[in-house]
Amino acid sequence: MDMTTKTSNSRFCTAFTLVELLVVIAIIATLAAFAVSALSSIQEKARITQDMNNLRQIALATQTYLNDSDGAYFLPTTNWMTSLHPKYLSNWKIFQSPFDKRAPSENNTTAPVSYGFNANAKSGSNPLTSDNITNPSVFVLFAPAQGTLTTVSFTGTAANSVTVDKAGGSQGTALGGTHNKRRRINACMADLHVENMLWSVYKNGTNSSSDPSASQRWNP
Repeated sequence: MDMTTKTSNSRFCTAFTLVELLVVIAIIATLAAFAVSALSSIQEKARITQDMNNLRQIALATQTYLNDSDGAYFLPTTNWMTSLHPKYLSNWKIFQSPFDKRAPSENNTTAPVSYGFNANAKSGSNPLTSDNITNPSVFVLFAPAQGTLTTVSFTGTAANSVTVDKAGGSQGTALGGTHNKRRRINACMADLHVENMLWSVYKNGTNSSSDPSASQRWNP
């Protein structure tokens, strides 16, 4: 065999076939899909953490407000966010959840507000006091105030007081939370701890047979 034949065979043996090329492309595509999935999971965990941090800052500001108001919550006739801002919370961005895709703003009327105050935390025209709540570790005080669309959405702004109750968000549905494929939601309880809870538990306000704390979750 002459050198020309050897060179030709060598080139033929080291070349990629179409099948091999397709296999390589398929492997790269699979790895990319895993990478995208992992990145999406990391981003969601970061949003969950930031969401809980926002609620904790609101809780700390509320505690200071309660200390200054003899334990009385916000007046029902006032905008609860302006009771905290700017004296207790200087930045409007704290009132905006990372799951809220609207553009942030520091405007006193147009700033997006994602969290709501429990509409039951009041007594007629008077503010409810913290010692009126019988089970503060269960009573939802603040939570994301979602719209009624099938996807996570928010409509609250700094111009109007934002309230939240068990009918908030995709009411009556099995999936209406802000994360974990809408199976979970963060909430701040009246004892001011923040909890990551199942949406099915969060929205339940009547079924005391299976959930003894259901009514206390939404009623003082």
